[in-house]
Amino acid sequence: MRSKHQILTLFLAILLLLNLGCFASPRKSIRSRRPCKEMVFYFHDIIYNGKNFKNATATIVGAPAWGNHTILANNNHFGNVVVFDDPITLDNNLHSPPVGRAQGFYIYDKKEIFTAWLGFSFVFNSTAHKGSINFAGADPLMNKTRDISVIGGTGDFFMTRGVATIMTDSFEGEVYFRLRVDIKLYECW
Repeated sequence: MRSKHQILTLFLAILLLLNLGCFASPRKSIRSRRPCKEMVFYFHDIIYNGKNFKNATATIVGAPAWGNHTILANNNHFGNVVVFDDPITLDNNLHSPPVGRAQGFYIYDKKEIFTAWLGFSFVFNSTAHKGSINFAGADPLMNKTRDISVIGGTGDFFMTRGVATIMTDSFEGEVYFRLRVDIKLYECW
């Protein structure tokens, strides 16, 4: 009788240790990881408003049927699709030499609040960096900082993964905004 009780106690103790090992190890190792590369860039978005053709780096290419393609449709811009080709700089000055281009799109995807979904690449053309970094994710614009996923890359950033924290660094009405992008890469090849 005593041996059955000891076997059951031993079995439960082993089961408990296995469960603790399975659940504790991965969480601890993920949280303790440090980025293999960290970078900060700024990108400058100048939205075409019907008058600034020479300076515009972004334009609304899709809008609700009732919307105007040159003037933003409503307060939250719901349904608008914007394509952009923005300069990337190392500092927050629009006139600094660009180190690449931010190319992609954003979709204003929520009717009730000001938010967008982003899909874009940083395409580098400088001597410091060659290749691209690809990003995707939700951008709740009213939050001070937002995290989006780094989902891959090419060249110097081949198959990279990580997180980019973006914040609106400056804006002028609905024509210009500048984003600060803090990139932390956790997979570097």
